[in-house]
Amino acid sequence: MGRFGTKRSLSLWERGRVRVPGSGLLILACGNPSRADDALGPLFLERLAALREQRGDWDDVELLTDFQLQIEHAVDLENRALALFVDASVSGPSPYQFTRLQPARDTSYTSHALSPAAVLHVYQQINHAPPPPAFQLAIRGERFGLDEPMSVAAETHLAAALEFAGRLLTKRDVESWERMLFHGSLSG
Repeated sequence: MGRFGTKRSLSLWERGRVRVPGSGLLILACGNPSRADDALGPLFLERLAALREQRGDWDDVELLTDFQLQIEHAVDLENRALALFVDASVSGPSPYQFTRLQPARDTSYTSHALSPAAVLHVYQQINHAPPPPAFQLAIRGERFGLDEPMSVAAETHLAAALEFAGRLLTKRDVESWERMLFHGSLSG
């Protein structure tokens, strides 16, 4: 509702930030669009948002992007049934790697940028409860220089990761995603 009780349309960004009560899935992507293949996370989310607009049945999916993970992102995990962290990878397999995450107090815990496992650990510490089940989709990048264009390989890896995410989003539950881990769908 607008300021005077009138309905207003939400921008694409606002729709991505609106929480549906009890919304099930948070997809949190990070990366720096100015650093070549480090843009894979934000581009993944941008293209997924366009797909969400076309489909119309992903209303329980919230999309969130940032340059890097911070302790504040633990709050974004509250009331979620499932979380997916998406980022570029400098050393993972091509085209992507899909893994289950567990909370861990790692060396990033005291830095200005946290790992997904450290964000889960912060959630656990502030809520005195386990975090929602979380997974990571690490998309292989090739170069990460400032103001460089995205590599051709990264574009190909991004397309494969989006296709895989489409399969994930057909069944948004832990058991289905775990089957994707153990039935040879670990990477594209």
